[in-house]
Order: sequence, then structure tokens, then C-alpha cells
Amino acid sequence: MGVSRRTFLGTAAGGSAAAGLAALGMAGSATAATAAPAASGPGDVVGKVTVGYQGWFACIGDGAPINAWWHYSANGSQPPSPSNTTIVAWPDVRDYTRTYQTAYANLGNGQPATLFSSYDQQTVDTHFLWLQQNNIDTAALQRFNPNGSEGPTRDAMAAKVRSSAETHGRKFYIMYDVSDWTNMQSEIKTDWTSKMKAHTASSAYATQNGKPVVCIWGFGFADNQRPFDAASCLDVVNWFKDQGCYVIGGVPTWWRTGDRDSRPGFSDVYHAFHMLSPWMVGRIGNVADADNFYNVATVPDLAECATYGIDYQPCVLPGAVLLRQRAHGDFMWRQFYNMKRAGVASVYISMFDEFNEGNQIAKTAETQAWVPTNSGFLALDEDGTACSSDYYLRLTGDGGKMLKGQIALTATRPTPPVVGGGGDTVPPTAPGNLQVTAHTSTSVTLAWTAATDNVGVTGYRVLSVTGSATSPVGSTAGNVTGFTVTGLTPSTAYTFDVQALDAAGDISQPSNQVTVTTDAGSTPTGNLALAKVISASSQTQVYYPSNANDGNANTYWESANNAFPQWLQVDLGSVPSQVKRLVLKLPPATAWATRTQTISVQTGASLPLTTQLAALNYTFNPATGNAVTITLPAAVTARYVRLNFTANTGWPAGQLSELEVYSA
Repeated sequence: MGVSRRTFLGTAAGGSAAAGLAALGMAGSATAATAAPAASGPGDVVGKVTVGYQGWFACIGDGAPINAWWHYSANGSQPPSPSNTTIVAWPDVRDYTRTYQTAYANLGNGQPATLFSSYDQQTVDTHFLWLQQNNIDTAALQRFNPNGSEGPTRDAMAAKVRSSAETHGRKFYIMYDVSDWTNMQSEIKTDWTSKMKAHTASSAYATQNGKPVVCIWGFGFADNQRPFDAASCLDVVNWFKDQGCYVIGGVPTWWRTGDRDSRPGFSDVYHAFHMLSPWMVGRIGNVADADNFYNVATVPDLAECATYGIDYQPCVLPGAVLLRQRAHGDFMWRQFYNMKRAGVASVYISMFDEFNEGNQIAKTAETQAWVPTNSGFLALDEDGTACSSDYYLRLTGDGGKMLKGQIALTATRPTPPVVGGGGDTVPPTAPGNLQVTAHTSTSVTLAWTAATDNVGVTGYRVLSVTGSATSPVGSTAGNVTGFTVTGLTPSTAYTFDVQALDAAGDISQPSNQVTVTTDAGSTPTGNLALAKVISASSQTQVYYPSNANDGNANTYWESANNAFPQWLQVDLGSVPSQVKRLVLKLPPATAWATRTQTISVQTGASLPLTTQLAALNYTFNPATGNAVTITLPAAVTARYVRLNFTANTGWPAGQLSELEVYSA
């Protein structure tokens, strides 16, 4: 029986990149690197901005062969809902001519919660129009194992992407993701010759050095999803080169050093590629991380590639919305800035439409007015800065201009979060006479008098005030001057104020504050975490965070491998709950051998969180149900419960099939 994530007991090296390399310092004290010339001249990938394009969303009723809520729902036969979802951010669907009704509640503005299907040609046309409008050059179409039930839909998506790329003057190429592809070595060759190679006849198919571009993502990763040995991988790379292709490798972050997320012994494989594109999602989450990686990865990676005559295409990512990483574009812009000052010629954006990780640059809900009210999703204004839905498309366009030398190198992003109207810089007046008009045990209704503006007020933002900190809890559009804040805790005092917005993104001073105490209510019982919004620092393929609170102990979440620390966090809802006891489970099957995971517990009514229990070792044993109970020293009021994983003797990743939370 092959080694699996259930039974593996090895000691694969873990440790976060940041922690393992902290001694090397931060880029703030480093000098800019001397630009290293690319091995190849400009083409459709060298000197260009490429975006990863999943194209993997489908809806029942869209005509796709897969006939499912593909990549929207954990149970694809049922429409997505708060308890049946795989996405963590909500798309702005106003540009699509056809959308599909979900089981989510209406949006904050009362409109129905609908989603797009990638299978609709108009959807793909819209996406490639956005690429064209923002001067984004190339799309890498993700292609997973095409030999299962997904195959016919993926085949159709390739044709749709080809059509849209031709129409909108963009380039595209095939990116094979070899994850979980058992017979990859032979089947990838057959798929290329019998299906995908035909698309290279398109004028829109990307070429570099006169050769059609192909990317292979996943060789060398030290995890069980991509167990291929170096010889098999080198055979595939050389086969594609023999076919006359320019071959890009989507490789581990630590390909150069051959450790952490990289298998040892893959140096010859990595150096066989024409271009290398190291993975970065889950490795960085803020400006400090980006600066650290400039020193410990980007600069030495670029030098290594120059030595071997290999082109270099590092990742730039906007950050996960749900994890509040974006910092209204400052995080992404810092990466562009670091790439340019290092001398990087080409970048890969992870990703265009990755609503499953929240790392998408495609148009996304701007405010809670455009998010389902019961979803728990954040909008682009989550940190209090108004951002238009196309902001990260525009930011990517400007990053490309800086990379290509069309604008000067600057550490200050030139892209305004909201496009101004006629140079308007005058904010609205503050809303007046904020008052409470009704309250229950879990809600407060507010009303205020309208603000005025030299051009026009476009809406209002309702803020919860705690000391000197504020956080948005809702918004209204147009001239609506009332809002009901829901999901509050009984018998709890809250303070609110309101700000007005205009079309240029100008924000007024806050209104007067009001403080109100909610009515008394009953204490909830049962598993508080069941089917609530859950997120994680990372995930491996289909082992989603949502598997850990779906009530099914046989499904599980697994983090990225060989990349501790990792975390899993459940949002109990906007009503903070009394939390006293946690029950952690792994699948009960005896195939899950006994293992010990090192876990700490954090909670909080808001972010950041407070540590309740420092890291301890917890042993999961199938003989006793593979479950662990953790009792907090005292009951705490919390909206968020987070588990931090720093070790696992059974597999080099955090693993959990159920996170149950109880008030007693």
C-alpha cells in the first residue's frame, strides 16, 4: 500500500519560510539588486504580465457537461450557500449578461445573490475584455487531469478561452497542473498531442523565442499530491522541449535550495525548464513578508536563473480578502516595486479568478451592499478604504507599466482605489442626527439625516466603534439613510457612527456617535461552529477548510505541506458567543494512524485575536475515536476561534476533519 497522508510518519522539514529565514534580514536595509538581463528577449511571456486563469466555475443550468455547481459548492449538486460553499470572496457580477441564483440570502442592497458561470462564452469574453482594458498581456489557462468527469468541460473551456483571446487581442497558453494526476507521465503527452496542441494554431496562442508556450505546474513539490520522481518529471520536460515547446515550470518556492516545500534531488528538473515561476500563495501576507522574500528568494533566484540562462517569472498576488491581507493595494504594489528594483522582467499574477482562495484580481464586491447578507464574506473596503470593484485589475495594469519601464519605479502605488470623477477631491459633509430607532437582542436599527456633496453622495458606511478603532458593519447605496445592524450579541453595549461617500472615493467625517445596549437573549447550545464561515492559512487541493465544519468526520481539511505554521479559523457569526470547549476530530478510520499535532488556541470578538492556550501536543488515536477535547481555562466571549498548527507527527501539515465549538 502506497504512502498516504493518513499513514506517513516521516520527518519532512517544516517551518515557515519567514521564520526559517528571519536571520537574513529585511529588504528595508538592503540595496536594490543590479538588474539581471533575461535569458530571452521580449515575447508573449518574457517582459509581460501573465495571469493565472482557472475558468473552473460552472452552475447547474449553464449547459456545461459537468452539470454541477463546479468549484462553487462543496456539494456540487446543490446551489452554494453559507453551509455549502468553496469560495471565500464574492464576485461583482454586474458586467455579466447571465447569472445563476444561489441559496445565499440577498445582497446587502436587496438584489438577489447570483453567480457567473465560466462556461458561458460571455463570461470569458468579459474577462478577456477586462484584460484588454487594463493592458494585461497573457492568460495561463489551468488544466488539471482531463481524463475524469471534468474533462469535457475543461476541453470546452480551452476553446472558449481561445475565442476570447483572439477577439480581444490577448495571448493565452496551457498550464498543466499535475496535482492528483496518477498516470500523468503518459497521459499529459497524449493530451497535448491529441487535444491541446491544436490550439497553438491560434494567432492568440502565446509563443516565446518562436515556440509555443506550455507550463507544467507541480513538479518537485514535497507533498503527496505530486509524488512523481525526478526522472519521470525530467522525461516530461524534455519531451515537451522535443515537441518544440517553450516550457515553463511552476515550481516550489524553495526550488533553488531544494528544501522546505521542495523535494531534494530535483535540481536537474528545475534547470531543464526554459522559465521558472516559483509558487508564492500562502508564503507571504503583508509588506514585511514581501520585503523579506525580496532578499531571501527573489534576488538570489534571479541570479541563479541568470547563471543557467533561464527566464524568471515570479508570482505577484493581491492577498486574500478574507484574511485582510490586501491593505487596499499596498501589499500587491510592494511586490511589484520589489520585482522592478530587483530587475525582474516578467511576472505571474496568482490569480485572475481565484475566488476560492480570495486571491482574485477580477472584479469583486466593493462593499457589503454587494455581498450576501448571510455569507460572512468581506468586501474590498474591509479595511475602511473604499475600493472600486475593478481596483486590482487597474493596479495590475499599473504594475505592468512600471515593470515595462512605461512609468518610473515608485514605492508609492499610483493607482487610486476609486476612479475619481472630474478630479473631485471635496468630501461630503458628515451625516447628521444619527439615532437608534429600534433594537432587539441581536439587532440595532439606525437612522440619520442626509449628507451633502459638491457632486453627489453615492452612499453611506456604517461603522462600529470600539475605543479609537472602527470597523465597517454595513453600507447603503444612494440616498438611503437608514440601516439595521444584525448579528449582535444580547445584553451588549455597541457604539456606532456613519460616514458618507462620493463617486470619487472621498469620505466624510463621521456623524455623531450613538451607544445602545441590545436586549437580553438566550444562550445558544450545540456545536456553534457547524456550517459557519471557516478559513485557513492554506489548503491542499480539494481538502478545503469547509470540510472541517461540515458535520462529516470523513471529510477533512489539510494545509499546505512542509510549511508550518498553519492555522484554521471559524467565524461563529457577528454575534460573539460564549466559548468554553473545543472538540477536534480526524477521520475515524483506522487507516489514519495515531499522530500528535501541536496546536495553540486563539479567540476574539474581533481581529487580532488573543491566545487562550499556548501550543500543546494533542494525540489523535483512532482507537479512541480520533478525537481530542480542549477545555479553555474559562469561558470567553468570541466571534472567532483559531487553531494554530506548528507540528504533526503523522503528516507535514495541519489536518482536521471537524472543529466543534461549545459554550459549555
